[in-house]
Amino acid sequence: MKVRVIGIPVQDQDKALKFYTVKLGFVKKFDVPVSEGNRWLTVVAKEEQDGPEVLLEPSPNNFEPAKTYQKALFDAGIPYTQFNVDDVQQEYDRLLNLGVEFSIKPTKMGTVKLAVFDDTCGNNIQIVEIL
Repeated sequence: MKVRVIGIPVQDQDKALKFYTVKLGFVKKFDVPVSEGNRWLTVVAKEEQDGPEVLLEPSPNNFEPAKTYQKALFDAGIPYTQFNVDDVQQEYDRLLNLGVEFSIKPTKMGTVKLAVFDDTCGNNIQIVEIL
């Protein structure tokens, strides 16, 4: 069993694609129309293009429990998912210079350093450095 794709609900796939590629540095892997204007839209790490994909999944506007769950996580400051980085401080500085808003600045917690930012698409995302 392997992790091949992880889904992140996004409120606007075009906006998400721009944020995840231009600001975060991922590259688009798949962009396939599926239905009702939605797409199977994935991005991957530039350095690992055959690695796990992040599915920028359209947040269902017609399924209230999903909207409620996403909003509750965001409002509580809980990250939807996390990405590993080599240096949290360096990545924080780079993203801050690109206008990314952080709710948690780089913070050491035991054997990790982490920071949390707003992906502008309805989610808090955590970046983590293993110390």
